[in-house]
Amino acid sequence: MKLLLIGGGGREHALAWKLSQSPRVKKLFAAPGNAGIAQVAECRPVGAEDLPGLLALAKEIKPDLTVVGPDNPLAMGVVDLFEKQGLRAFGPSASAARFEASKIFSKQFMQRHGIPTARFGNFSSSAEAKKFAASLDACVVKADGLALGKGVIICRSPAESAAAITQMMEQKLFGAAGERVIVEEFMQGEEASIHALLDGKSYRLFPSSQDNKRVGDNDAGPNTGGMGTISPVPQVSAAIMQAAEGKILKPFLRGCAAEGIEYRGLLYPGLMLTADGPKVLEFNARFGDPETQVLMMRLESDLLDALEAVVDRRLVGAALRFKRDAAVCVVMASGGYPGDYAKGKPIRGLDDAAKLDGVQVFHAGTKRSGDAIVTSGGRVLGVTALGRDLKAARERAYEAVARIQFDGAHYRRDIGLRALKVLECTPGWAEAAV
Repeated sequence: MKLLLIGGGGREHALAWKLSQSPRVKKLFAAPGNAGIAQVAECRPVGAEDLPGLLALAKEIKPDLTVVGPDNPLAMGVVDLFEKQGLRAFGPSASAARFEASKIFSKQFMQRHGIPTARFGNFSSSAEAKKFAASLDACVVKADGLALGKGVIICRSPAESAAAITQMMEQKLFGAAGERVIVEEFMQGEEASIHALLDGKSYRLFPSSQDNKRVGDNDAGPNTGGMGTISPVPQVSAAIMQAAEGKILKPFLRGCAAEGIEYRGLLYPGLMLTADGPKVLEFNARFGDPETQVLMMRLESDLLDALEAVVDRRLVGAALRFKRDAAVCVVMASGGYPGDYAKGKPIRGLDDAAKLDGVQVFHAGTKRSGDAIVTSGGRVLGVTALGRDLKAARERAYEAVARIQFDGAHYRRDIGLRALKVLECTPGWAEAAV
């Protein structure tokens, strides 16, 4: 088979790496790709949001399947466009991608179908938003639209929430994405992610994972696109996964059926594990980044088989198999990220890191310049390792990180530490965590 992968970040490198292992893949193309993806695919310089260019490329190479990585092209309708031309594509339609493209749509859907989530209000007036926020002791302000994973501000006081609303709605910090906002109550608990393949009627679950969004150790500093992940998550027991299936995934599918929405693709609910059970923070309509990096490392079965089962509406007969090993991903970012940062810094030590057993360095913001690989984005690399348990995976990941250098490199040094502390107090966690 010939495949086309749309995107050029760490998530897409992880997907390309796993897809390239399928014995049925004879040729893999990527648009636009990056320096890491170029190791397993032929990269073409077509942007992920250039829908006419992507369609022209697809007509040229005639892929048997196109896999869409990022959120923006999904929201723009790339899957609809391809399918109208008779091209098979993995990912939700633009209508289904609204679950991520509009947080207001998503929250109202949850409200209609009894899916547990935080109490909220949605606003197009900054004055009304500030009034509602002032009624809450602490709250979360979210831009309605897509904001590269950064359109969420946690506010501990009315003064902080007023400042956040001003930034989003009046100062246009996130552009059009912040013209409308959600203000919701702040939920206490541990965050976790679940990923599920959906074919419109049935689903298949991936193991639990956990992203670390804040830029600094101990969750200090602003939100980023993600600074590191672990899988599995000790706090996510089999009972919690069952609750997530019964209270979130099944009602989601029933709600979609009732509203005439066929959801085929990857659904990624971000969860808060509260005292009242798991509640949805938000829905995402694609694989997470950097969650995909740890999930692909743990996936034993053929990813292509699973994606095709989704596209062909036959997921009920498909199976996903995963290694029992734990996985840890540490993101190495450019200095200054998520603010301004320099590009073009040569990256050293990639080959040394790759020599470690169980390590895969997934490229995000990289490109080739002559004989060198240089930085080209905020999040540069996702250094990912497998281990017999979380402690071993974490040690291996940081050993690999220590072998890689580029000017201004920044990474968190505490990825997985909180989970390890939980493990010390949780006998038998390995049998419960998934």
